[in-house]
Amino acid sequence: MKAEAEFWRMVRWIAGIAVLMAAGAIAYLAATGELYIHLVIATILGVFFSVLLGCGLFALSFFSDKSGHDQSVRDATSQQGENRTD
Repeated sequence: MKAEAEFWRMVRWIAGIAVLMAAGAIAYLAATGELYIHLVIATILGVFFSVLLGCGLFALSFFSDKSGHDQSVRDATSQQGENRTD
């Protein structure tokens, strides 16, 4: 399925970008002050998973649209609206 292959390609890009963002955050913290292990762990986890979550949700919305799931829901809700008697 083309939409699924494109989704997994986006996930790989997002994971790579998340790693780069976490490394950039650590480099910034190292340049501005002393690094402590708890600070490094919290920064890596926070930045990595925030980027992964935010971009991942966008990727899922694009996948949903390209795979046709949005159209099936749109069709079902429009049929409900046509059958409704107010």
